[in-house]
Amino acid sequence: MRYAMAIDTKKCVGCGDCVVACQTENNVPHGYCRDWIVESVEGTYPNLDLEFRSERCNHCDNAPCVRCCPTGASHIAEGGIVLVTHNECIGCGACIESCPYDARYPHPDGYVDKCTFCIHRVEKGQNPACVDVCPTKCLHFGDLDDPNSEVSLALKDRKWKVLAPEAGTKPQLYFLT
Repeated sequence: MRYAMAIDTKKCVGCGDCVVACQTENNVPHGYCRDWIVESVEGTYPNLDLEFRSERCNHCDNAPCVRCCPTGASHIAEGGIVLVTHNECIGCGACIESCPYDARYPHPDGYVDKCTFCIHRVEKGQNPACVDVCPTKCLHFGDLDDPNSEVSLALKDRKWKVLAPEAGTKPQLYFLT
């Protein structure tokens, strides 16, 4: 089992519903977020391409945040979900510095926090909260080892990219182009 998410950049309108759903579902403190919207413009005027991306932890197979954690608080759980055990985290920030995706933040309670793919929901057979609230249905989640999962089908039928492939992290967050 290998969980992954694909974001359809042709459908994302940058509304931020995923961000609010995550903050609400996971009691994220005001002023912080586990996911965010990026607006990217490429090209030269008047030939410009606008892309919205819902970004979060990439749940990397080769996660530098896990390798550099001095206490083992950052770890990879079953299904490849990268997690932080809050009561083992000393808040040193090594994982924040090592993440090429800027996906972690120092929680006001003294530990580092990040997207968990809403593992508490996934363990019950549900989607992450962001997936369920998306009005354009641009977020696809599932098991890459299941060829019939929503994420597997999305990746099979479309061209896709990952962010910072040169980092060698083997991210499990894909952007459909």
